[in-house]
Amino acid sequence: MSFTKEINDKKVNFEFNKELINVFNKKIKANDTDFIDRNLKELHPADSADIIENLVPENRAKLIELEGFNLDPEIFIELNESIQTEVFILLSTESIANILKHLESDNALKIIENLDDKKKNSVLEKLSPKDRFVLQEGLSYPEDSAARIMQREFTAVPSNWSVGQTIDYLRENKDLPEEFLEIFIVDNNFKPVGTVPSSRVLRSPRDSKMNSIMNEMQVLIPVNMDKEEVGHTFENYNLISAGVVDKENKLVGMITGDDVFTVLKEEAEEDVLRLAGVGDEVITDSIMKKTKRRFNWLLLNLFTALLATWVISKFGASIEQMVALAFLMPIVASMGGNAGMQTLAVTIRALATKELSSGNFGKIITKEFIIGVLNGIIFAIITGAIVQLWFKEFNLSILISISMILNMIVAGLFGILVPISLKKFNIDPAIASSVFVTTITDVIGFLSFLGLGAYFFYG
Repeated sequence: MSFTKEINDKKVNFEFNKELINVFNKKIKANDTDFIDRNLKELHPADSADIIENLVPENRAKLIELEGFNLDPEIFIELNESIQTEVFILLSTESIANILKHLESDNALKIIENLDDKKKNSVLEKLSPKDRFVLQEGLSYPEDSAARIMQREFTAVPSNWSVGQTIDYLRENKDLPEEFLEIFIVDNNFKPVGTVPSSRVLRSPRDSKMNSIMNEMQVLIPVNMDKEEVGHTFENYNLISAGVVDKENKLVGMITGDDVFTVLKEEAEEDVLRLAGVGDEVITDSIMKKTKRRFNWLLLNLFTALLATWVISKFGASIEQMVALAFLMPIVASMGGNAGMQTLAVTIRALATKELSSGNFGKIITKEFIIGVLNGIIFAIITGAIVQLWFKEFNLSILISISMILNMIVAGLFGILVPISLKKFNIDPAIASSVFVTTITDVIGFLSFLGLGAYFFYG
């Protein structure tokens, strides 16, 4: 039994323990290439990538530079982007080109698009004309298009072929993908007309025609379709794979479920980053690039904060008369802001998944209004009771209760109205919504609390 198999018994939920990482660190220092190669090959590529990611940086660099060690392409694509970037610096153009040669086109494209222009061109020169053309063609499409995530390796046969011809073709052709679930059926112009599951081919008589056992083509993906839209298409139709066609409707590639899963995961991560105002920032970005990207967002926040401060300054006399107002202002603003962000998060998700439409817009607005009223009343009672026990001032308790209800209603309404309005102006709601929603709830919170206090109770 090898060391790896023994150590696997000690793993919990596939998380590598320190013992295994320490052993690899020692073997790297000892230049034990045989041990490293043997054990990395026995593991799944994703697990091998986890080991490399958990090595101390100097040992990771030494591993890549070890004489006789060749990084398996399947392991490389499992490394996270920051480690890939680190490895790029250490690998020669020949090594990178060799990795690309052994990958499917979609994975190769993901790697080469992360190289700087100089190294990218050097690597492309090391590839065969066929491979170079495939990658350059892929790079020519928009970054977020279906063409950037499709693989050019697929299986297609003419519609008039028999099952026997198809089976012989699959056995003899070495250029086909190693694994495929569906066979595309194409006409004389290479336009897809249907698909046949590979299992159905094996179970059908050899003399049966492929067009007699095929499923008629229902969903095709245009090369320029946004990859997020591709994800929605897969979800709507429960697809395992789908053909990709060019402007002439000719089959040029296919997209599989694992590619779509990666896309949806990346889109979700981007939305989270955008809500925080850091856009598409990655860990490998330079200090200046990150600073510049965050500056605009923080500057906008500064101006909105100044607006809220200006509103407070208009009620200075009221605050001087009743210092308790200053103590309690943050409660109203904070509760409104949090309620607004809850609605905002749900709305952005609904927009992304296309669950929110003109047909149900009125119903959703009404629902958010009722939610705001209910939450406002509940927290008005709670906050009012606390304020009464604390300050023994009935007017103050009534004031904060009314302000709480008003601000919670506003938070719910603007949490949905702001992102929808931004989307109508073709502005990404995930990027800009939060600053507007929090500003509105702050301003309305201060206005309602201080304004009502100044007019009715302490004026």
